[in-house]
Amino acid sequence: MKDKSINLQRTQSLLMELIPEALSELSDSRINSLAITEVDCKNGKYDARVYFDGSDYNNAELKEIQKALKKANSRIKSYCLSSTGWYKCPNFTFIKDDMMEKKAKLDDIFAQIASKQKTNKN
Repeated sequence: MKDKSINLQRTQSLLMELIPEALSELSDSRINSLAITEVDCKNGKYDARVYFDGSDYNNAELKEIQKALKKANSRIKSYCLSSTGWYKCPNFTFIKDDMMEKKAKLDDIFAQIASKQKTNKN
């Protein structure tokens, strides 16, 4: 994996702060309290993948949330532009972050292994 420049890391960090602020100002209750877990900028500052925690939602709700995020994309971009004074804001792509689910599954697997080892020792 290629290390990212300091400027790109700063941009990602700033967007991690600004995007939840922008979402909180929207009137849509589905997305105004959505937890943003990571921002990954690609192609400089032209594209950004924004990962959100979707573990509390079913597939139908996730589709609705992604539609709402796509619809609110321009408002989020304008909020970021006005807050930073940038000339151009990245295009946001919102993606459900499933790392928390994967971590929980791994924790369950390790717990099962540990319990099997305890029963084998007895």
